[in-house]
Amino acid sequence: MKFRVEREALADAVAWAARSLATRPTLPVLAGLMLRVEGEQLSISGFDLEASTEVDLEVSAGAPGQALVSGRLLADITRALPPHPVDVTVDGARLSIVCGAAKFSLPMMPVDDYPKLPSMPTTAGTVDGTEFATAVAQVAIAAGRDDTLPMLTGVRLEIEGEKLTLAATDRYRLAVRELSWNPSDPTSASAAVLVPARTLADAAKSLAHSESLTIALSAGGAGEGIIGFSGTTNTRASRATTRLLDATFPPYRSLLPSEWASSAEIGVAGLVEAVKRVALVTDRNAPVRLEFSEGSVALTAGGDDEGRAEEQLEVIYEGDPITTAFNPQFLLDGLGALSTGTARMLFTSSTKPVVLRPEAADDEEYTYLIMPVRLPG
Repeated sequence: MKFRVEREALADAVAWAARSLATRPTLPVLAGLMLRVEGEQLSISGFDLEASTEVDLEVSAGAPGQALVSGRLLADITRALPPHPVDVTVDGARLSIVCGAAKFSLPMMPVDDYPKLPSMPTTAGTVDGTEFATAVAQVAIAAGRDDTLPMLTGVRLEIEGEKLTLAATDRYRLAVRELSWNPSDPTSASAAVLVPARTLADAAKSLAHSESLTIALSAGGAGEGIIGFSGTTNTRASRATTRLLDATFPPYRSLLPSEWASSAEIGVAGLVEAVKRVALVTDRNAPVRLEFSEGSVALTAGGDDEGRAEEQLEVIYEGDPITTAFNPQFLLDGLGALSTGTARMLFTSSTKPVVLRPEAADDEEYTYLIMPVRLPG
């Protein structure tokens, strides 16, 4: 195997493929990246038996072939190379990398021991890459981190005709986002799957620059199913797959209130800064108290045995005065996910979940539901 490629293109491709490498691989070869040259195309792939990544880019090929080398080391090397064309050659049992005056020689792993990558499933449809990445980021913040509750570590992806719905919850907050997409067959487009949140967020962010991102689904159902994502930019074609979670997502729609007793409109930036300031006097997860009344909201944190902070902001408030409290990080996550300068907070009572939405009254494509913290007394 022998090829020449621009350093920046190679470094970007290797960094993309290395995203699927396991931190502690169960097999030594799973720490490697597979490089294959056919014709004038180089394919770089990584696989941890659950998720895979693969990227194709054009190179000046001298000879076809394949090589398996340490992915982390290759990523570090290609990122540090000087801005010159890179010559890569298989020399016996080692991979030679030459870039300007820099030279590296890496030991290769046995190619025959490397598992076969899963095939890309059947195309389900396409969606704008940037919008999809934004939607996934808005929802994935609410996914759980506890692997003993797998149903909460995923993002539920629902397909119904020309509408995609993403939802995630960790029991303390719920995020839901709807967006339009282009199904391959609008008349029969209907599915609901649970995708690992971290893998989905990583794939969506990495493919955000693709004008048209393709979503592919296998027909094997949640237990055996695979979901795939692919996109193309000017320099490369990228693909990612991951196994779907075999778990039942909670019936989240029943948690969304259809009516509320009071509402507030408040500037996102001002509220974010105020929450950060008053939370300085407390432990990380200690609640921040919010007292809403006509024209204002008073934020307080801390107590007599520790530091105490107070701040007041102007709001547009409708309804009876209400006092509630939130985990400050959960509240900041929801505010940070809004795409507007003003947030709408919708209340049913002080002890029931609060709905956070963007400013426009008819813009309900994103909903962030947060459970209040029960206050003493």
